[in-house]
Amino acid sequence: MTRKQTDLGIPVGESDLLESVQEKVRACMQCGTCSGSCANAFAMDLTPRHLWRLAQLGETEEIFNSKTFYLCSACYYCTLRCPRGLKLTETMGALKRLAADQGIKKHKQSSNFYDAFIKTVERYGRVREIEFINRYFFSLKDPFLPLGFTSLGLKLMRKGKISLQLPILVPIKDDKGKVKYFEGRFDKLFRKVEELEARS
Repeated sequence: MTRKQTDLGIPVGESDLLESVQEKVRACMQCGTCSGSCANAFAMDLTPRHLWRLAQLGETEEIFNSKTFYLCSACYYCTLRCPRGLKLTETMGALKRLAADQGIKKHKQSSNFYDAFIKTVERYGRVREIEFINRYFFSLKDPFLPLGFTSLGLKLMRKGKISLQLPILVPIKDDKGKVKYFEGRFDKLFRKVEELEARS
């Protein structure tokens, strides 16, 4: 049986959804230092200070109806300046992960963009524009969307901003010498980070 959902696609009665976030900002005293320090606050519909207050109150719907946490550039300035020493940048990241895990419709495009970016960096150690764009557009499942970017893509290619050179990947072979898969340059590094995160 499918659970009833709100307009944002959040399961109704998901009272513990923000529990981990609330724990991170429980000691917030609403001084506003984070909002005053944020370089992207001008573009946010809710200031970071407002976002933390909503988290304390458990206002799930209003938080995930906002685009504030997806505009965080992870500069860590709010974390450095917070008088309570709260890990605010990590909390913004936690909200991004929650939005992605819950499959919230409003943030689906941003989640797909983020995933495509990280997977490309994981594989090559940098952004390979051609693969990144392909990953992103395929994830959206809209065959007409790329057409709107055709002229921009051609301009970038003419100026040499997009490389068509094939990437170098390391072939991983089985016992019989057959190639099982191609390993990216940073696969091992990302796996190590995942191991360390799992321990903490």
